[in-house]
Amino acid sequence: MITGKNYIGNTLSANGNITYKTFNPQANAENETVYTEATSEEILTAVHLASEAFKTYSKISGTKKATFLNAIADEILALDDELVKTYMSETGLPEGRAKGERGRTIGQLRTFATLLEEGSWVEARIDTAQPDRTPFPRVDVRKMLVPIGPVVVFGASNFPLAYSTAGGDTASALASGCPVIVKSHPMHAGTGELVASAIAKAAQKTGMPNGVFSNLNSSGIEVGQQLVAHPNVKAVGFTGSIRGGRALLDLAAKRKEPIPVFAEMGSINPVVLLPKALDEKGASWAKTYAGSITLGTGQFCTNPGLILGIKSDSLTKFIETLSEEIVTISPQCMLHPNIHQAFKKNKTNAQSQENVQTVASVDTAVAENYAQQAVATVDGKTFLENSNLHEEVFGPFSLVVQCENASELEKVIANLEGQLTGTIISEHDEAAQHEGIVNALTERVGRIIFNGVPTGVEVVPAMQHGGPYPASTDSRFTAVGRDAIKRWVRPFSYQDWPNDLLPNELKNENPLHITRLINDQETKEAL
Repeated sequence: MITGKNYIGNTLSANGNITYKTFNPQANAENETVYTEATSEEILTAVHLASEAFKTYSKISGTKKATFLNAIADEILALDDELVKTYMSETGLPEGRAKGERGRTIGQLRTFATLLEEGSWVEARIDTAQPDRTPFPRVDVRKMLVPIGPVVVFGASNFPLAYSTAGGDTASALASGCPVIVKSHPMHAGTGELVASAIAKAAQKTGMPNGVFSNLNSSGIEVGQQLVAHPNVKAVGFTGSIRGGRALLDLAAKRKEPIPVFAEMGSINPVVLLPKALDEKGASWAKTYAGSITLGTGQFCTNPGLILGIKSDSLTKFIETLSEEIVTISPQCMLHPNIHQAFKKNKTNAQSQENVQTVASVDTAVAENYAQQAVATVDGKTFLENSNLHEEVFGPFSLVVQCENASELEKVIANLEGQLTGTIISEHDEAAQHEGIVNALTERVGRIIFNGVPTGVEVVPAMQHGGPYPASTDSRFTAVGRDAIKRWVRPFSYQDWPNDLLPNELKNENPLHITRLINDQETKEAL
């Protein structure tokens, strides 16, 4: 049951007087439930509880934390149709998308549970003492990763489940041993509260400390600002706009104790069409990319918003086919009227730039909050000179840049901002003949794709979901996959510490039977 209240630890609370409702973009009407924004006092209580919970939760065994994460997954599944219907009513997204995203959320939680059960993720390193070494003895030093403290996670507008309340940031932070305070996204507060109730139930059933999780409602920026500024908050996870992520990064940097902000922000995900690939399969790739551009109404962080090629008859034919195909796809509902209005504004701004030609546009009447997809094209020289054309248009829109030659194409890529993904469309060994282009793209992205589409992010250990700024605020880390846990930990060393006082991960007898690096040799053996 949705109450509209905040979860302050395991207690429901609604002491404030600022209220709001979510919006159903399909019905073009507000939903019924009234949500109460968290007060300053409720924020302080949530952070205090998280700080107290950290003292015990950070020391809880990996197997017990794994039980907690699996219990969260079970409780989310138990929400069944209520969660799916609420999700749909707050996003305008179809049932299949709701169930698919729920499945991904469950999968992420269970992935981290498995990681914890095995235990080697802490990267235990042991260099034993060498008292007889000359000219100086060597001390005994042991290192492992330890959690950093309470984490604030901001829910994402475009993924109410997989990147929000119990999404990848929350799952990985809880797995690391850090309590989490979620700043719920106002567009899907009902979905957020339902998932928060599942986490609260799981925490109580598995004996987790009160305050290991809180969920705070907020219609504006004030709650988030107060959370990030609080001295007991030790890290931030954010998925959203460049402006929002940058504001949080700057706020965190100005603190007396600066803290890391792991923000995944804008990306236009350039796609490079090499000449032979266009000659051989240009029409096929055009059809594929019409589908990728419009998938999920273009509301993915990996939407291909920029397509790059070298001027030729084949590129012209590609643009013609892409234009023909994209207008045959039925327009779809966007997440919220505000997102729809921003899409129309940014699309119009891109189309109105000098030398930009709109080659395809759905101009027929559509229902409220439905996006009218479009494709535009521009020459490479103009693109290089006009930074406005480098900005993301969040929605079903893509810009095709026609370069004069391979040299200009390489220059265009080198002048892009950091991106989550880059794609090379190549025939046979063609990519090997354009090493400069491939290298330039590699420098600007976190993941490079060969003959595919960027939409779709597999939750696997090898996945990198992050990239050079502004794709993310720290390109060394990923927001997807098992390594996402590394954002919420720090390396910590024990020197000459008594064996019985060491954590189990570093004890001589290796009671957890994890893989450790002992004197430069990986092993599961005891010392």
